Amino acid sequence: MKLKHIAQAAAQVAALALLAGTAQAQVSDGVVKIGVLTDLSGTYSDLAGKGAVLATKMAIDDFVAAEKPGFKVELVSADHQNKGDIAANKAREWFERDKVDVASELVTTSVALAVQKIAKDKNKIVLMSGPGSTAITNESCNDVSVHWTYDTYALANGTAKAVTQAGGKKWFFLTADYAFGHALEKDASDVVKANGGEVMGAVRHPFPGNDFSSYLLKAQSSGAQVIGLANAGGDTINSIKQAAEFGITPKQSLAGLLVFITDVHSLGLKNTQNMYLTEGFYWDLNNETRAWSKRFFDQHKRMPTMVQAGQYSSTMHYLKAVKATGTDDTAKVMTQMKKTPINDFFAKNGKIRDDGRMVHDMYLLQVKKPAESKTPWDYYHVKATIPAAEAFQPLSASRCALIKK
Repeated sequence: MKLKHIAQAAAQVAALALLAGTAQAQVSDGVVKIGVLTDLSGTYSDLAGKGAVLATKMAIDDFVAAEKPGFKVELVSADHQNKGDIAANKAREWFERDKVDVASELVTTSVALAVQKIAKDKNKIVLMSGPGSTAITNESCNDVSVHWTYDTYALANGTAKAVTQAGGKKWFFLTADYAFGHALEKDASDVVKANGGEVMGAVRHPFPGNDFSSYLLKAQSSGAQVIGLANAGGDTINSIKQAAEFGITPKQSLAGLLVFITDVHSLGLKNTQNMYLTEGFYWDLNNETRAWSKRFFDQHKRMPTMVQAGQYSSTMHYLKAVKATGTDDTAKVMTQMKKTPINDFFAKNGKIRDDGRMVHDMYLLQVKKPAESKTPWDYYHVKATIPAAEAFQPLSASRCALIKK
């Protein structure tokens, strides 16, 4: 009998060991690898770039310290140069050869749309913080993608609405000639018209651009009250600088439809004062945002943009889902991410919808006058909080095939 009991006990131990080994094996190779595919050298490198890589590293370090996972977390990064083909090739290489589990950041809509397709083909997760087009969660939506930080609908619903309601009824658009610019112009035009305004014309410039003189002169001759800048990063900075040089401002107002705090920092408050803009994050909102942003600033020497803050938030949410499920299986992790609310310094009661849109509050901001700024990077008045339900396109208007009507 004793021998029988000993044999049974040994079998139980072996079974438990096998189960433990199986649980560990659910995280492939015992490693979760996160790839940051961003603009490290071009027009969007200031708002994303090295700061986005740093934010990812901060999230990984904080996750490992707090959660003590039973798996390793590794980080790789690459420069997509704002080119969809380069991004698609790198993503395919990462997924097929380098065992990368998730591609993230992806500033530039054309890049994001290209990588979305690769990720779906390879059944890998993609977390997008920097790209803006609503096509990501409409025509191009899929069940492995999450659009985290902002989109063109939310930007237009904040800035274009506020400027039009404040009396800026006649608009002309200066638009970056690619998917993001087209989407931002369309969404802003719809908001302008819905609020009693008129679109008097538009002109599209190459992406990225340097000389905006001919485009700005067309905007000037249109007689519009407001020149809507449907571009971003270096293109926006150069547009604003050249508008001032040509004397277009302050006779005509500029509405920066996607302006980052790094843009305001580069241009200075004198050139941007009183401008309205819409953001998903501002470092000086509350004690939580200030505490995290100070940590980021200590390493990066610049305050974070919403893209960089969103990158941390999405990375942390993903890693917590891997730990909670005990696997890096795409379907299981996505299910966990979608059922778990996002509550961190970036978002309160955020939620990932079935179309892949992470919905959260947005903020209507106005740039301070130089005399109103009391400390470095003290750049904005918070004019309004736009609730998540109002900020983003409602599911009733969704063009995503995953949404049942």
